Amino acid sequence: MGRFHRHDDGTEHEHGSSGEHDHRSGQEHGDLSGYRTGPDRVTVLERIFDENDRCARSNRDLLDAHGVVAVNMMSSPGAGKTSLLQHTLASLSGRVHVGVIEGDIETSIDADRLAGYGAQVVLLNTSNGFGGECHLDAPMVGSALQRVDLTTIELLFVENVGNLVCPAEFDVGAHHRVMVYSITEGEEKPLKYPVMFRSVELVLVNKMDLLPHLDFDMDLFERNLAAVNPSVAVVKVSARTSDGLDTWLKWLEQHVHHPVSTPSAGA
Repeated sequence: MGRFHRHDDGTEHEHGSSGEHDHRSGQEHGDLSGYRTGPDRVTVLERIFDENDRCARSNRDLLDAHGVVAVNMMSSPGAGKTSLLQHTLASLSGRVHVGVIEGDIETSIDADRLAGYGAQVVLLNTSNGFGGECHLDAPMVGSALQRVDLTTIELLFVENVGNLVCPAEFDVGAHHRVMVYSITEGEEKPLKYPVMFRSVELVLVNKMDLLPHLDFDMDLFERNLAAVNPSVAVVKVSARTSDGLDTWLKWLEQHVHHPVSTPSAGA
């Protein structure tokens, strides 16, 4: 049996061993009537998500006990999460003690890119899942937290696996959810992937330096985004030029217990 996920809008899908997604809707756990084992599958679904939610609460309790604020960073592959985190870590170096849980299916490429900025970086590969899990869940993050020295950090970034569906469906125990969205992805993505855009409180619209070279309608994108998440904050950035980085840092300052936009006392 593949791995099922539950969407906020009631949609369910299963990850088969080949990685394809089978979307189902219309019932609390999707239409499982085609399976003679349907009732058993519903029970498994409930146990999976109940266990994830319990582990997520445990992760948050652990972070709270150490005064650490965690931000779950999500995006599609290639949107620029890692590049943006590089700039962010460089700006925070010497000001805030930061940790990063780097989620990827395979390799340490992104984790290696984040080394050298003064942050604790813990790699979390998901390749042992069904062909490679397309997301991080709470138990995975819980295991990674055991390798983070929480007594020495104030802010933790969880860089989730690049995917516009699955990461939004699992609470990993973070306090905030942020999405990095590239303007190269098109204006329609909020309508096609509403669960992701609905689940976050901030969208970092990245690669703004490419806007003069693309046929991209920013007004249309913002209307589509507002249609699925009217209260979401939007910050326009460029990981290549660092434009908008100050606004992103100010957002962090408003949500983290320690100042990030200005050096700490005595620095």
